[in-house]
Amino acid sequence: MRAIVKQRVDDKLYQNRYMVDHGRPHITVRPHLFPSRNLVALTQVCPAKCYQFNDRGQVTITSDGCLECGTCRVLCGTTGEITWKYPRGGFGVLFKFG
Repeated sequence: MRAIVKQRVDDKLYQNRYMVDHGRPHITVRPHLFPSRNLVALTQVCPAKCYQFNDRGQVTITSDGCLECGTCRVLCGTTGEITWKYPRGGFGVLFKFG
């Protein structure tokens, strides 16, 4: 009988690489005083944990490490709370196994 080895999501994400396009983030969060429910939700549902609260309670993004999965576009793309575009060629996530 074979042993089942379980991997954490963080271990799998570590295998991806990301080419940072310095000064040209592909996602930005619109300035806000208080985050909407959807922005707050992004701090929990983003698989790469790119969205965080700053010291003033606002949601910010660090797009380095973004998986370009589209979760943020589904939650906030139509409301205009974020802007999202594909990274320039040669930049962005580089999946090791696909």
